[in-house]
Amino acid sequence: MNFSGRLRALQRVQYRRYWLGSFASVGATQLQVMGQAWLVFKLSGSPLMLGYLGAATAIPAILLTIFGGVLADQLNKKTVLMITSLLVALLLLVLAILDFTHLATAWLVILIAALISIVTGLDWPTRQAIFPSLIEREDMMSAVALNSIIWQSCRMMMPAAGGILIAYTGTWFIFILCSAGFFTMFVVVSSLKIQKAATTNTSAPTSTLQKVAEGVRFIFSNRNFLILITLSFGGMFFVSSYMQIMPIFSDLLGAGETGYGYLISITGVGSVAGTVLVGSFQESRRLGKIILASAFLSGSSIYLFSLATSFALTSGYAYSLAMVAGFTIALFTSIFMITSMTVLQLQVPDKLRGRVMGLHSITYSLMPLGGLLAGFLSSIISAPAAIALSASVYLAMVGVISLKEGQIRRIDGSSLSATA
Repeated sequence: MNFSGRLRALQRVQYRRYWLGSFASVGATQLQVMGQAWLVFKLSGSPLMLGYLGAATAIPAILLTIFGGVLADQLNKKTVLMITSLLVALLLLVLAILDFTHLATAWLVILIAALISIVTGLDWPTRQAIFPSLIEREDMMSAVALNSIIWQSCRMMMPAAGGILIAYTGTWFIFILCSAGFFTMFVVVSSLKIQKAATTNTSAPTSTLQKVAEGVRFIFSNRNFLILITLSFGGMFFVSSYMQIMPIFSDLLGAGETGYGYLISITGVGSVAGTVLVGSFQESRRLGKIILASAFLSGSSIYLFSLATSFALTSGYAYSLAMVAGFTIALFTSIFMITSMTVLQLQVPDKLRGRVMGLHSITYSLMPLGGLLAGFLSSIISAPAAIALSASVYLAMVGVISLKEGQIRRIDGSSLSATA
């Protein structure tokens, strides 16, 4: 097969197989997240319990990801992904059985979410580090964009389908599908031919903590890495965390299970649109300014979502405005994440890739962790006010970085591509 441009990485047979198989596990992840949140909210009716679910999802993954990056640099990546995929499939099957037999409680759902998070703390850094084993270096930008397409297209389709399935069957059926998705990934990964990378052991640190410290030192010694990872962390914690408490907004809007699914799906539509748009300026000389602008616009768009849900009872257009806001937030978040991650992937040394990109992958765990803050604030003030306040913190962060970090503004996409 002949592929070019953003699809170029698909010409690598192993990557193509891995990419297609990833749709099963990523789609399952999207269904799992929405299903768990809806079930916890149905069982408890508490914004704070949604926050606890977010914390249970995030904290184990963050702690394990720190060390998972080291293991991703050392262990056979194929074996790791096979084990993690199978374990998550089994945990989701247990959750489905508990839900179907009406034995599930909010705290049991949270416990299983924490166990899954422990496993994914090793899984995600390995996924980031496996790219060089499947592609050539010149295909990296394509692989990053294609990986984003998996996530965003699944975010676009799965929640809408999931909302309908929950309405007509129940969350237990969602968890059955999720288990099947991770088992499919297990089968796909087992068919891949991946060689364990040779290790060069000269004067490198030998202990796990030393290896983690080496990755952390690299980030802190490279200003671009430090700032871009900080912005990524802040965006997920303060902005995208509104997704963790989406059942509350669905309830405010009177949207029900189906409307809840559409609210999440529209963010997938926005993310896919951002992925498409990013190709037109990926090699722009003003890439740094685009990174900062997209970060600012993603945070600003939260205000529209907050406004729409604040007047849900008095405005007939509240749900439509919320959908527009969800699209816009995701559009600019997608542009920021793809452009910033590409900069990092192209500049990180191969020997540190698992550790550094593993630390970067903590970004995705900070969205549910931010839900703990959002859930706590929502139990004191309104949910719309909570997310507006949270987004304001991020916008202040972006403003300070834009003014003081000139090297970020000067990032040149064309020079990065030339050295790829």
